[in-house]
Amino acid sequence: MTRHLSNRTGAALTIAPLLLFLAVAYAWPFLGVVKWSFTLPEPGFGQYRTLVADPLVQSVFLRTMRICIAVTLASVIGAYAIAVVWVRGTPTQRMLAEFCILVPFWISVLTRAFGWVALLSNRGLINTWLQSAGIISEPLALVRNELGVIIGMTHFLIPFAVFPLASAMRSLDDRVLLAARGLGASRTRTFWTVFVPMTASGIIGSALIVFVFALGFFVTPAILGGGRSVMVAELVYLRIFQSPDWGLGAAISVVLVLFVGLLMALLFRYVRPKQLV
Repeated sequence: MTRHLSNRTGAALTIAPLLLFLAVAYAWPFLGVVKWSFTLPEPGFGQYRTLVADPLVQSVFLRTMRICIAVTLASVIGAYAIAVVWVRGTPTQRMLAEFCILVPFWISVLTRAFGWVALLSNRGLINTWLQSAGIISEPLALVRNELGVIIGMTHFLIPFAVFPLASAMRSLDDRVLLAARGLGASRTRTFWTVFVPMTASGIIGSALIVFVFALGFFVTPAILGGGRSVMVAELVYLRIFQSPDWGLGAAISVVLVLFVGLLMALLFRYVRPKQLV
């Protein structure tokens, strides 16, 4: 019993500096933001009533949810295909998949965003090639709209979605797949009825991670959206630095943080932490 208490005390002392750092660096500033949301420009719940009643704020939240859902679906589907090749492909395929996963981490988000502008703009490579080939007569609207934002965000988030999926796939017992094949199931049926359901925890974890990341995106939507597809993070920036309306910006931030906290609680409710790495 004494040894058990000693181990617990040692563990608590070990993580105490980390908890103190988190409290000073994150909790204390966040409490200041919460205070602003209730006190600026005057004390009360006025800013939260504005969140509910203001059509502009509502439209931004709806757009954010719509974009985040689309990005999550596209990222998880793309990441699933890459993870299958990475985990179950040939050595050459695995090496190529790993290269495609790791290289994006070496490129900054700003560089990637401007790279997509060069590809998707009216005079970009894609529209120029399509017009030169006679496929289209007018440039396609691929940027400065929600489509451009979704493409850029999906490209950035796919590598993050791969790791929970790959972890779930590596934990599979191959004997279950062999048993399904031995009972007469085709490769396609084995994949959809055995392989995919057994990696459901990885799919859920990947989707929640991507969705949480997408909620806080700022640089990519600001560049690829061109001010026409404002998301929540950009709205906070506009309210704090350009309006200025610090109270409303703080209220939006508080709601966003609480929503992310709820999503993270769901993540650890349905997915074991070791399955995310």
